[in-house]
Amino acid sequence: MNSADVGARRRLIVMQRLRERRRRLGLTQKQVVSRLGRLGVLTTNKALSSLEHGAGLDVAKLPELAHALECTVTYLLGMTSDPRSWAPDSPASAQQQAARDPAAATRPRVAVGSREGWARRPDLAHRPANTPAGLVNSLPPTRNQPPHA
Repeated sequence: MNSADVGARRRLIVMQRLRERRRRLGLTQKQVVSRLGRLGVLTTNKALSSLEHGAGLDVAKLPELAHALECTVTYLLGMTSDPRSWAPDSPASAQQQAARDPAAATRPRVAVGSREGWARRPDLAHRPANTPAGLVNSLPPTRNQPPHA
């Protein structure tokens, strides 16, 4: 896997972890924005939504995001399955986690393309015309998005 693929994969992991953690805590985006504001990070609901959808990720804000979401940076980076753990999971503990959560194997995965820096997220319903046909998402178009041929 080349460095562009690794970078794309890490961004997608952070994006998923941000959204999943906020939802697991039962927080709205507005509540997370308020928590970030108390930590000195001024942002908006729209900006947080963009982060949760993979746009505009600033690694300098990861510590504040982790604090607001009551987890560690290690968790946001996908290096541990425990939101409270700073230590990365060992390969053995990752296997134990898979045994405890068999549904994890069936969750949507991200397809990383051969084009440098290009990746498809499983929740995007359409693709730009210049993307490789082999990486098309099979989900139906979402509201306000015309289908692309």
